[in-house]
Amino acid sequence: FEAGDIMLITDHINFLGDNPLIGQNDDELGPRFPDMSDPYTGRLREIAENVALENSLKMHQGVYLAISGPMLETKAEYRYMRQLGADVVGMSTVPEVIAAVHMGMDVLGISVITDECFPDSLKPVVLEEIFAAAAQAEPKMTQVIIGVLERL
Repeated sequence: FEAGDIMLITDHINFLGDNPLIGQNDDELGPRFPDMSDPYTGRLREIAENVALENSLKMHQGVYLAISGPMLETKAEYRYMRQLGADVVGMSTVPEVIAAVHMGMDVLGISVITDECFPDSLKPVVLEEIFAAAAQAEPKMTQVIIGVLERL
């Protein structure tokens, strides 16, 4: 994937070392052990795919790996994460998805690719480039989200 692309999240790997469900469960919100086998709602993913296709938007699909940060990964960590099946790495999203699934909500996850993480050709991070990539992706992300909402 390239900086400025968007990715439909099909699954995730939680390496945050934390979970929003730790502690006493409130049965009114959801079960003690929610099923996380398919956290991203297929119907919403399909709608998002169709919106992207109809608008000629390039939208990848992949697995999001969540880490705690705040730092960027080493070459060895990127290699390891790739071996685990991760397509992208980020520091957000997964706790909210876990909480939403716990509550029985439908979930759609879309991620913005802000930097390219190829272990054998890593370049020093320039925050301005990350912000520029996010700005480049924003119109695509907005178009997909609005399109999905219009079809609900």
